[in-house]
Amino acid sequence: MQPQKRATVHDVAAAAGVSRGTVSRVLNGGYVSAQSRAAIEAAIADVGYVPNTAARNLVRRRTQAVGFLTLEPHSLLLEDPNIGAIMLGANEELSIADHQMVSLVVDSARDTERVARYLSGGFVDGAIVVSARTHDPITRVIAALGLPATFVGHPPDLARDTPWVGIDNAGSAREVVTRLAAGGRRRIGMIAAALDRDSGADRLAGFRAALSDRFDPALVAEVPLYDYASGVKGMRELLTREPAIDGVFAASDAIAAGALEALRDAGRAVPGEVGLVGFDDSSWALRAQPSLSTVHQPAREVGAVAADLVLRQIRGEHPQPVVLPSPVVWRDSA
Repeated sequence: MQPQKRATVHDVAAAAGVSRGTVSRVLNGGYVSAQSRAAIEAAIADVGYVPNTAARNLVRRRTQAVGFLTLEPHSLLLEDPNIGAIMLGANEELSIADHQMVSLVVDSARDTERVARYLSGGFVDGAIVVSARTHDPITRVIAALGLPATFVGHPPDLARDTPWVGIDNAGSAREVVTRLAAGGRRRIGMIAAALDRDSGADRLAGFRAALSDRFDPALVAEVPLYDYASGVKGMRELLTREPAIDGVFAASDAIAAGALEALRDAGRAVPGEVGLVGFDDSSWALRAQPSLSTVHQPAREVGAVAADLVLRQIRGEHPQPVVLPSPVVWRDSA
């Protein structure tokens, strides 16, 4: 049995009684009269025409794909609910615009080289970048290619005209720590993570600003990642340095959950003896017992806005950075 012949633009034009150019204008979003448009749409349905998207994109030099680059270890990608929420928000926005999201994870120098080659090959029209560090090689690749891109967060070495979406990490951290101090906590420490990224550095800056002359660098435990194991390690370190610690700001909810385990193991009651606050308002905050006071990070909205900003760049626009609200949510842990 011979396969059915695919309908073409010529077939649509013949059925509608118009020129091939008129059909092309309709398919590409151009202007035609209402009467011609109605005839063409009816003809498309009658002949069963399906646009050859690949061929059209080749002519337009478009792939209708956007890369979603996560610059984190594989383990954190699976553990951190924020990354998943950002990804879902971005995918929803791209889907509405009929674009495909391509997920790319960068966990090593080899990954960096592979993803750089992929981006240079023209396989995506733009990129959303999550967790870029200062002087990140992927940032340099994107800048050299002139690839439309939106960053989640704002590494300080980003070009001024590079769009980004984020929250006020420093301001939210300052509000949390100020409230802990106002509640009578006298020895407040921080488990600070990801200090090579703007999010981690800004949260530490907010912590320091809130304490002002009461800031004690010995009460800052630095850990590499926003993960549970880092919270356990960092809290044990703080307890060793200052057994009388009575307040802790953790740089993420996952870290706070790990800190909670270490405090429980040490026989320290939360919030009775130690007030504990996280950051993100993720599923970690609600799973913990007691539930975590935290900063709400609108991760899904961050992803949607990031996708919108990159789509606008692809269309030739020059959008401005967007800062979303990040209110503090007070629960049982402080």
